[in-house]
Amino acid sequence: MADNTITIVGNLTRDPEIRYTASGQANARLGVAVSRRWQNRQTNEWEERTSFFNVVAWADMAENISDTLAKGMRVIVSGRLEQRSWETEQGEKRSVVEIVADEVAPSLRWASAEVRRVERRGGDFGGGGGGGGGRQTANEPAAPYDGFGDEEPF
Repeated sequence: MADNTITIVGNLTRDPEIRYTASGQANARLGVAVSRRWQNRQTNEWEERTSFFNVVAWADMAENISDTLAKGMRVIVSGRLEQRSWETEQGEKRSVVEIVADEVAPSLRWASAEVRRVERRGGDFGGGGGGGGGRQTANEPAAPYDGFGDEEPF
C-alpha cells in the first residue's frame, strides 16, 4: 500500500484566501515557500533552493487558518498530495498538484503562539482534521473522534 503523506515547514507566501462552496463549506488556500540551504563542498559557498507549494484546507480548519495565519508566518503543514485537472474557458488543459492539509500549525522554532479554542459552529460538515471537528470553548472538552473528521466533499 502506498502512503501519500507529506509534511513541510516553510513560510506563507501570501495571506490565506478563504472561500465557501455553494453548500457553505469553508475552503482556505495558502502558499508555502520551503527553502533548503547547504554548503557546496567544492566551493565552500552556501547555496539555497526554494520550492513553492499550494495548500488547501477545509471546514473549521480553513476558518481557523484564515483567522490565525498571515503572510510571512512560518508554518508546519501535514497532509496528502493530490492532483486535480481542469480545462480553461479557452479549451486549454491544466493540472496542479496540491497538498490537502490534515494539520496546519504555526512553527514555534523562532516564534511563540497562544492557543485558544473557539466556539462550535453549526453545520460543521464533519470537521477539518483532528478530533470530531467543530469548534469548542476553552471550558468544553474536545468532542470524541467520529472517524469522519478528515473527509472533505468534492
